[in-house]
Amino acid sequence: MSHPRLATLAALLMLFVGSADGQAPPFRSETRLVVLHATVTNHRGELVTNLDQNAFEVFENGKRQPITLFRRDDIPVSLGLLIDNSGSMRVLRSKVEAAALSFARASNPDDEMFVLNFADTARLDVAMTNDLRVLEAGIARTDSIGGTALLDAVEIAETYLRDHSKQDRRVLLVITDGIDNSSMTSLDDIRRQAERAETVIDAIGLFHDRNASRADAGRRELKSLTERTGGVAYFPTSVDDIESVAVDLARQIRQQYTIAYAPANQQLDGSYRTIRVTARGSDTYTVRTRAGYRAVAGPPPRSSR
Repeated sequence: MSHPRLATLAALLMLFVGSADGQAPPFRSETRLVVLHATVTNHRGELVTNLDQNAFEVFENGKRQPITLFRRDDIPVSLGLLIDNSGSMRVLRSKVEAAALSFARASNPDDEMFVLNFADTARLDVAMTNDLRVLEAGIARTDSIGGTALLDAVEIAETYLRDHSKQDRRVLLVITDGIDNSSMTSLDDIRRQAERAETVIDAIGLFHDRNASRADAGRRELKSLTERTGGVAYFPTSVDDIESVAVDLARQIRQQYTIAYAPANQQLDGSYRTIRVTARGSDTYTVRTRAGYRAVAGPPPRSSR
C-alpha cells in the first residue's frame, strides 16, 4: 500500500511476527509497511497455492526487502462489480448478470460487494453489502443504452471503495464489451490514483464478436488498466465462457498470498517505488502483484456519510 494502515498492520504484526520468547515484535507503531497481494501460477498457468515464505523474494527499486508478514489464507475483500450497461451490451446482458452472480457466489462469504452499472454515466445500483440476496435482487438491468464511460466509472468506484469499504483488501472487477468513448477521466488519472491506493483492478473483456482492430484496442485498454495494479484482464473466446471465467477469477482472489515488508527507505517523499516479487521452487513460477506505489502520506480521510 502507498500509505500506512497502522492500526491494522500493528495488529497483524503482533499476531504473525512475535518473537520466540513472546515479547512484542521489534517494530515501532510508526513503521510504514507495504502490503502486497500476490497470485502465483506455474508454467501451465495453473494456480500455485502451497508455497511458504522462503520461496518468495521482494524487491523495491531493485533492492531486496526483508518480508515482515506472510499469509496464504482466504482473506475477505471489499469489491466493486462495474458492469458495462451501454447499448452494445443489450444482447449480452443476461449472460453477464449470470456471470456476476456466479462470481459473487464463488467469493468468500465474508466479502462485501457493490454494483455500479455504467454507460454514458455511472449509477450505483447495489450499495455495499454482504447479503447475496440483495445482490441477486439488484443486479439485473434491462435498459442497456448509451456509450461507454469506463474510466469515469473506475474513478467513481475507487472513491466509493475508499469511503465505504470495511476490509483492507480492495478489488474492482470491470465487465465490458467496448472501448471507452465517453469519459472525462483519463487513463493517466487512473494510473496516478492506482499509485496511491492498494485497489486491484481486474477485468473481463467481451471482444469475441468485434472486428480485429477494435478487439485489439479493447484488449490493450484493459491490460493498461489492470496490470499496474496487480490485476488481470481475461478475454473469453465465447459469450458462453463468461461465467466460468468469472468463477475462476473469484477463486484466484481467494487464493492469493499476502506479503508485507517494511521498506528500507521509510521516507514519504512522493517518489514512485517499483515492486517486483519472485517465487522459486520445483517449477517456473509467475508472480502477479502491483507494479509499485507512490510514497505519499495517504489518501483523503473517509467520508462521514
